[in-house]
Amino acid sequence: MSDPRLLDMYRWMVLCRALERTCAASNPRWFPAEGEEGAIVGTFYGLRPDDVIAPHYRGPFVTYLMRGAELDRLVGQVLGKVNGYTRGRATPFSGPVHLNLIPWVAADLGTSLSVATGAALSIAYRREAGLADDRVVVASFGDGTINRGDFHEAVNLAAVWKLPIVYVCQNNQWAISQPLPTYLPGPVIVERAAGYGIPGLAADGNDPVALNDLVQAAVARARAGEGPSLIEARTYRLAGHWAEDTASYRSSEELSVWKQRDPLALARARLRRSGQSEAELTAIEDREKRVVDEAFRRVRELPDVGEAELGLDEVYAS
Repeated sequence: MSDPRLLDMYRWMVLCRALERTCAASNPRWFPAEGEEGAIVGTFYGLRPDDVIAPHYRGPFVTYLMRGAELDRLVGQVLGKVNGYTRGRATPFSGPVHLNLIPWVAADLGTSLSVATGAALSIAYRREAGLADDRVVVASFGDGTINRGDFHEAVNLAAVWKLPIVYVCQNNQWAISQPLPTYLPGPVIVERAAGYGIPGLAADGNDPVALNDLVQAAVARARAGEGPSLIEARTYRLAGHWAEDTASYRSSEELSVWKQRDPLALARARLRRSGQSEAELTAIEDREKRVVDEAFRRVRELPDVGEAELGLDEVYAS
């Protein structure tokens, strides 16, 4: 029998792929998440609404939607429309912060890790003050970011102070055009956890249920005051680094191997074996694609962001 979470996870993964493909087709500078849907959904599925999330810039929209964000307003971010959450004042990856999320708004990698760790420090302060606050922060980031100073400083501080945070490396094997062995001297990313004295766990990022099991265990540990964990979700970026990137630096053989481990195809096959009908799964796929297509159609008809939305009068004198 399939895990009861998988069907709901599959729906989110299907929505993620449909949304990411349409975003990439609409914005040549979009960072596609195709192939990484299992790692994204598996990381953030099942968290409490009051937990704080800081998703990777690759595939954040589905995490916002899982929190209750409005699809039309996220699409407005992509298309530069007046209904976007930040009304054109930030990158398309921004979202509704009132839903306890930390969006990636800087043009620099690793900065959200510092903010996420600061959020965990705030929760720890509240606990020390005697307030009943058992929230947890979950932050995800790419494999290239592990060599940033932000990563070391954030994880080291969280480990020393036993902050309630879980770090999940969304390892897609490539840092833009550089393969993992060219920038990682050790064999596996999670081995770095030992240097901070925290648990390091590796998971198949294309199996959202297995990954979610590890994340939920790490969340429970952090909620109990036992400090942070580092999880490596091993997955693969099937598309280029950005929408216009043809990824000619990769071999067709490597891509073919990973396409056989497509997380959507694996989850679909698992659901079929557990008794879900072809018609039921096709209905889910058709519905989520229709939801995305209709949202883009509606939002394209809205006015573009102008001077008023950008607040140019608040920056420049008339």
